[in-house]
Amino acid sequence: MDDQETGDLSLSSAVVDDPLSNQLTLNDLCYELSSLQDLASRGSWRSILDKVARARKLSLLSKPHDHLTYLSYNALALTKLRRFADAAAEIDSLDDELDSPSYHYQSYPQHYPNRSGSMVPFVLRWLHAELPSKLGKRHETLDRFYTLLNFVRARLSNTLFASADLWTKREGFVINSIISHHLSHKEFGVCLDLIKDLITRSGDDVKKGSDYPVLLSKLGYIQMQFGDLDGAKGTFDKIEGLVKETTRMDDVELNNLVSRNKALVYLVAKDYVSAVREYEECIERDGSDVVAVNNKALCLMYLRELSGSISVLESALERVPTVALNETLVVNLCSMYELAYVNHSDIKRTLSNWIARVAPDDFDSSCTRI
Repeated sequence: MDDQETGDLSLSSAVVDDPLSNQLTLNDLCYELSSLQDLASRGSWRSILDKVARARKLSLLSKPHDHLTYLSYNALALTKLRRFADAAAEIDSLDDELDSPSYHYQSYPQHYPNRSGSMVPFVLRWLHAELPSKLGKRHETLDRFYTLLNFVRARLSNTLFASADLWTKREGFVINSIISHHLSHKEFGVCLDLIKDLITRSGDDVKKGSDYPVLLSKLGYIQMQFGDLDGAKGTFDKIEGLVKETTRMDDVELNNLVSRNKALVYLVAKDYVSAVREYEECIERDGSDVVAVNNKALCLMYLRELSGSISVLESALERVPTVALNETLVVNLCSMYELAYVNHSDIKRTLSNWIARVAPDDFDSSCTRI
């Protein structure tokens, strides 16, 4: 959770300051952090709100970073539950700006001897940037995200080796967040510049890793949105070549990425039969590839095989409910019910009742349109 910016870049400082260099449990880092992490992984966001409220009421948080960590989980839970104004108010309740010295370890030597840097969890910085857009303040969100990107890149240029990979991932995460906001307003040129810059900045370690084909795929998707179909196909071909020429031929995730990219080209060309073939290969390799499942169902619907498309989605919900249960898939399934059945309201109600029993707290049940 912690930023772990390090003021002293000596080796001795790395041992003290960098959690990646220490064999600590989650609870060593923060009061009952393992419980919060477990609740978050299960989507039990209301339980997190209860746990934070209890810890605050009983004064169980003894150190400054405990308070920041619990505030971050509380704001994240409120955001997941779409209580955006409450989440923003939670962050606004902080006494100082996130980069204030009052949130630095060295300001509390009695609690953190020989430790320096910011104790602000990265998720709190991300929420601080993201939340204004949920309240109709898009430009404020973009301004904050670009500020956050500069912050991340400053850490990258002056960080310990053990943390470099973490900050590289954070850079990609922030850029993808910025791209998503620009894509939603069809500002494709900005998106293209951002992703190309990220690819250019990628080091050799990134280009040798499994994240690089994913990064290139993002470029291909943006090229498609931009209308550059030939450019997108060229990017997808490059990804396929990278996967083939390395030792990744048995990597299910990367092979599925290649197949999904091929299917997308077929989909744009309205060659739904070929697209279905590619998606079926993905599902054979990994039955929990929900993107392939959902898109195969849509292709079957376009081919007027409505019963087959419904069967594909229902089967996925039955086999891998924790993975397949997302709003997009459920919306598509309910749309197919409406097209296929006269009594679709009863069928959707049965689906809605099942969702209420198994879905995480943040699932938007209104997607069934009952």
